[in-house]
Amino acid sequence: MLEIYDEMTAPNTTGTSLSGYINATYQELVDALGEPTFNEESGDGKTQVEWVVTFEDTFGEKNVFTIYDWKTYSRDYTENKLDRFNVGGKGYAGEVISHIESLIN
Repeated sequence: MLEIYDEMTAPNTTGTSLSGYINATYQELVDALGEPTFNEESGDGKTQVEWVVTFEDTFGEKNVFTIYDWKTYSRDYTENKLDRFNVGGKGYAGEVISHIESLIN
């Protein structure tokens, strides 16, 4: 089960790191997940948007994942040209990636 968070309810993402990629555009992600959890440039400018989700895998483990652009340094590029977003997590991200890609397709 996929749960999508807003900025006020998002769980702590400390300790997540790059775990995979989603081949999708910004608009495809918005259509599938709604507006990004964090919809403004990060303080260091390395991300323009970030979704925070939890996903319960087939073993019943619920993990936190982030879907984000990385070092595009341009909101326009992220929204109009980027077609691969990073997925961060604390473990295996294959199931959540497959699930989100199925929502897009």
